[in-house]
Amino acid sequence: MKIVHAAAELYPYVKTGGLADAVGALSAALAEHGHEVSVFLPGYRAALEHKDAANAERKLRLKIEMGDQFLSGDVRVFSPRKNLKVYLICREEYFDRRAPYGNGERDYEDNADRFIFFCKGVVETLRLADLQADIVHGHDWQAALLPLLLREAERRHSLTLALKTVFTIHNIAYQGLFPATAFARTNLPDELFNIDGLEYYSQVNFLKGGILFADRLTTVSPRYAKEIQTPEFGCGLDGVALTRADDIVGLLNGVDTSIWNPAVDGVLPARYSPANMAGKQTCRTKLLKRCGFAAGFGGPIFGMICRFTEQKGLDLVIANREFFTGQDCRLIVLGAGDQRIEDELRALATEAPQKISLSARLDETMSHLIEAGCDFFLMPSLFEPCGLNQMYSQVYGTVPVVSRVGGLVDTVIDVGEQPDTGTGIMCEPNAGSLRAAMERALVLFADKPRYAAVQQRCMARDFGWKTAATGYEQLYQESL
Repeated sequence: MKIVHAAAELYPYVKTGGLADAVGALSAALAEHGHEVSVFLPGYRAALEHKDAANAERKLRLKIEMGDQFLSGDVRVFSPRKNLKVYLICREEYFDRRAPYGNGERDYEDNADRFIFFCKGVVETLRLADLQADIVHGHDWQAALLPLLLREAERRHSLTLALKTVFTIHNIAYQGLFPATAFARTNLPDELFNIDGLEYYSQVNFLKGGILFADRLTTVSPRYAKEIQTPEFGCGLDGVALTRADDIVGLLNGVDTSIWNPAVDGVLPARYSPANMAGKQTCRTKLLKRCGFAAGFGGPIFGMICRFTEQKGLDLVIANREFFTGQDCRLIVLGAGDQRIEDELRALATEAPQKISLSARLDETMSHLIEAGCDFFLMPSLFEPCGLNQMYSQVYGTVPVVSRVGGLVDTVIDVGEQPDTGTGIMCEPNAGSLRAAMERALVLFADKPRYAAVQQRCMARDFGWKTAATGYEQLYQESL
């Protein structure tokens, strides 16, 4: 098949979270299966500066209609591997910035225009380069207008740009909600700005467009596909999702084992496998030293890697400060985001520097070391569409402690409920239940043979993208 993906992030070129990992691994897996895969990405500075883009060919010059004016842009293309091309939609005014969505404190004010331009650039490239796609697959709100803009361009030019469109909701909480004035820049018919189109409480909702107008919809786990159709998890779009219930399928993300695999992980100080776990102890020692703790500490280490948002349950961790200050354990947190959360975590680390370490930054190397060197990984998310770190943790023999939501339910087996097959500890998304789960972790860690058995079961699980990619192949073929 000829498959086109469009997303705002793609590992290793630009990454703020799991979206980049998922799109990067899925596109690579599909290319490996012999499909002709193209991935469209905004021409961010980071992407253009990546070594893979050094010889990027300037493919096209674009003129994009944006309301009552035309804006120019370039399309650059390079091929990082067989059967895979990356197309960068470039316009310096929009994308030559250090961060993809905002300056750290607030989103860029022109994000609506930036991603309207991106989606239109994808459509125009499909038309001018005659890519003849079987499937055009958009990801999250930044690419949510793509199915609608594509069909409108087909109508306007009397041609076929894609046989079917697919849209993936990676996180329904992020919707691309903008003032009504942004609709004019889409150049879509006025009748689409109503309750059955892009209008949402007198604003424009990009994500709603993807949900309503793609031929098929996916979410990144089976449970999340059901959750988004409920008021509790639908973030105001549950009614819209319900109208497409027959077209939504939950396909679990996978782990890119060429990157996340302790047996071959090149950034670790030592490699290890289920048959020989000695390297994990080396990683543990290195992690303790890196965080300023005594290298010989023998108690449990809890790790956490995430964006600093309420979604990730960091407030539940902060509410349990007495657990971390009172128990003989260590807490290591890596991430960036909400300033309030960062300040509260920093205060906690300052209060107990001998027990708690905060690294308020994005650091890919450190994230691998945390996954390898910790004993338990905390993910007390309030909601979690799929989650990748709980899978990475199991692959690295680090026992996950997770909330009973979304993809966490689909990927972690509670050791209390299923003693012979369990791979983690589950809790409800509240502070008291998290406390009880962490106390269960202490008991498990103290029972060395049982803890080792859980580690072995974790590492025996197969979360590879081969299975995940096959699910997408079947969906594409059914759609066609």
